[in-house]
Amino acid sequence: MDTRYLIDMRLKADKAEGRSDYPYSLPAVRHLGRLEFSPTVTFLVGENGSGKSTLMEALAVTLGFNPEGGTRNFNFGTWASHSELHQALRVGKGVRRARDGFFLRAESFFNVATEIERMDAEPAPAPPVIDSYGGLSLHEQSHGESFFALMMNRFGGKGVYLLDEPEAALSPQRQLAMLARIHDLVKDDSQFVIATHSPILMAYPGAWIYQCGPQGFERVDYDDTEHVRVTRGFLANPARTLRTLLD
Repeated sequence: MDTRYLIDMRLKADKAEGRSDYPYSLPAVRHLGRLEFSPTVTFLVGENGSGKSTLMEALAVTLGFNPEGGTRNFNFGTWASHSELHQALRVGKGVRRARDGFFLRAESFFNVATEIERMDAEPAPAPPVIDSYGGLSLHEQSHGESFFALMMNRFGGKGVYLLDEPEAALSPQRQLAMLARIHDLVKDDSQFVIATHSPILMAYPGAWIYQCGPQGFERVDYDDTEHVRVTRGFLANPARTLRTLLD
């Protein structure tokens, strides 16, 4: 039996066929085909502007998450910037249902933190929402600390976690710690879909890596990703790389 919460995603032919306007003009969307999810960790990688984040947003909205991030219980919006792509996306789901879930979008996590404070300012019989995030205001922590508090405290296991560029606020050391946390959650029956530029995160053992190019997504090995090749080339000889760039 397939134990995955999420199996695959693809475009609905009747919604997307013949479209060339945004977001269907993006490589990640225009050539999507069928993208199958790993039972554990799936990475979406590629150049800026390829459409990874747009696709992640559509996946999140299709699954019932707020387009700016949070759990399925978050219902707020600071601006209506998300595309209509979710209406054309079909997500294949397994027979099991995840008990937990979260959509982390680095660029709008500040808005999630603000919404938590707004909810906790209203009288309620339940414990404060912030208790699930470690008890300390996310606004009173650095960007990286608040990201890490989210993963350590709010992610409870047996869940689906969608992360859009989570490395944005994390030092290399914190990214290594994040890998360890991801592994703990995978062992606790969780599934991740992560859009990233981080060669550190991409190194998660057994992950499926889809690299987006002009013709859409292609599943590649870690060593064959452009991010890893460029980073290794630079670190092998920074002086030579800089001479090539700057001379």
